[in-house]
Amino acid sequence: MDSLQGKLLIAAPSLSDPNFARTVVLIAAHGEEGALGLVLNRPLHTPLAALAPGLGQLVEPGAVLHAGGPVAPDSAIVLADFADPSLAALLIFGDIGLPAAHCELADLQTGVRRARVFAGHSGWAPGQLDAELEQEAWFIGQLAPDELWAADSTLLWSTTLSRKGGAFALLARMPIDPSLN
Repeated sequence: MDSLQGKLLIAAPSLSDPNFARTVVLIAAHGEEGALGLVLNRPLHTPLAALAPGLGQLVEPGAVLHAGGPVAPDSAIVLADFADPSLAALLIFGDIGLPAAHCELADLQTGVRRARVFAGHSGWAPGQLDAELEQEAWFIGQLAPDELWAADSTLLWSTTLSRKGGAFALLARMPIDPSLN
């Protein structure tokens, strides 16, 4: 399978794993070694500035920490729009990526246009994501401009499905429990 780096994984309604039900995951890396991604639509409603004042300076005032996935949930991962791409360890697409481990916070404050901070990340072993795609647990999608930085990321699942059109737009309106329909 071709690399899905920079693409979105949109959870199929049948995906019942509580870590990924109705999530939208940005794939940061995907290859023979496996895949790494960040769940984009799970804000934790915890002000980042209260948890990590240094990281809070990278984001907009009032920004919250997001749950990036079930792997290493006690670690922070910064997703940034780099004004200075030399600060990135990995560019996912364009100037969007993850900072290098050696970056000083002061460099990031001046070298990024905007950022979002995640607790943990999503990870797949070699071949695991490909198998999940074959089982139709995920739909592949594209980001729309500024969707990555939307103030209300909770709407992203239905928005990305609706944008795909057709039967996907119908799924976007499906209630969590279809028996309540």
